[in-house]
Amino acid sequence: MTDVQAPSQPDVMPICGDDYPLTEKQQKLMALARQLGREKFAPRAAQLDRDAQFPFANYDDMRDSGLLALCVPEAHGGHGADYATYAMVSAEIGRYCGATALTFNMHVCTMLWSGLLSEDLEMTPEQRAIHRTHQATHFARVVKDGAIYAQPFSEGGAAAAGAQPFGTLAVKVEGGWKINGKKIFASLSDAADYFGVLCTEKKEGTDLSRRDTLYLAVPRTAPGLTVEGDWDPLGMRATVSRNLIFKDVFVPDDAALMPQGLYFQAASRWPHMFMTLSPTYMGIAQAAYDFTVAYLRGEIPGTGPIKRRQFATKQIAVAEMFIKLEQTRNLFLRAIEDAKVDPSKSTRLRAYAAQYTIMENAQDIARLAIRTCGGQSMLKSLPLERLYRDARCGSLMLPWTAELCMDRIGREALYEPGEKDE
Repeated sequence: MTDVQAPSQPDVMPICGDDYPLTEKQQKLMALARQLGREKFAPRAAQLDRDAQFPFANYDDMRDSGLLALCVPEAHGGHGADYATYAMVSAEIGRYCGATALTFNMHVCTMLWSGLLSEDLEMTPEQRAIHRTHQATHFARVVKDGAIYAQPFSEGGAAAAGAQPFGTLAVKVEGGWKINGKKIFASLSDAADYFGVLCTEKKEGTDLSRRDTLYLAVPRTAPGLTVEGDWDPLGMRATVSRNLIFKDVFVPDDAALMPQGLYFQAASRWPHMFMTLSPTYMGIAQAAYDFTVAYLRGEIPGTGPIKRRQFATKQIAVAEMFIKLEQTRNLFLRAIEDAKVDPSKSTRLRAYAAQYTIMENAQDIARLAIRTCGGQSMLKSLPLERLYRDARCGSLMLPWTAELCMDRIGREALYEPGEKDE
């Protein structure tokens, strides 16, 4: 992959702030995401939202620019971006098109989980060798073929929250696996080339167990895989997250994105793997603030040249938004810096707190933006009402919904592992 060239100096502040220390690679990748977002993604966002249409053109742009290989290791031809770099790049995309950033998360996380994250996990030498072979297959599809991976997670029960085994089941057969089950809210359902499916290995004579979770890449062309259902939601309309039905779907052994048992280990030891939805909403929060400032300064085309910034009520509202945005940004940056295997208790709790804060504050900042900008903000010709609807979806998303974050913070703050009341 050719080296990323930094676009011209941006006229907006980076998502991390203009004084945050960045490596040269981070600067270039974030500038690229910002340029694509501003010039390509933002102009398309309203139509994609209105029609609940997947952003195919945005993915063509990311494929052509090399961003689909953001977290593919350099040894396999990718950019080799780490967790924090991905989070900041995704947030930059999110400020211009939330649905593109949210679906991009599903693709990139597949590369992160099977790549960088898996390097920290315990495997036998045999498992490691087989995993290396499988990695090469999946990474080559992205780098050489421009393939898109999805990550269907939800099933409508408690499995996605980690409370019970996945209901989608896989049975070992000669040469591979046979999968049966259903996934809902499957983002990229109309666009992915491969679906990274989390399923439970069904072993004869034993109960289903979360320890037997498999992570298998299913081609969208696999016989027995169907996509069904309508998609007409409140927000994140362009994610096109329809249902996937698996009926005796066969995948070969090399479809494994992680060796058997590794997902359960990752979920226990690498909790930040479940925080990767939050950068999208960090970007939405920033976008709502950016729009409000530009609107009050009379800089939004089509809204008249009148400057509304001289009113004290507007100034106070912007100050409230800025304080909330900076609180959110700083917790976001600290949490993505923290991401690693086997974090301390305080680090884990901070990750939950960051997820909760980003998801809740994004919608509150969007709410304040609408109130501050007034009646014009409700028009679909302007982005605020879309930002508000998209922001409202964040706190509902598994595996770390707002309620689950609160539950885990309270429980883990008051109980040590294994501790119970008499």
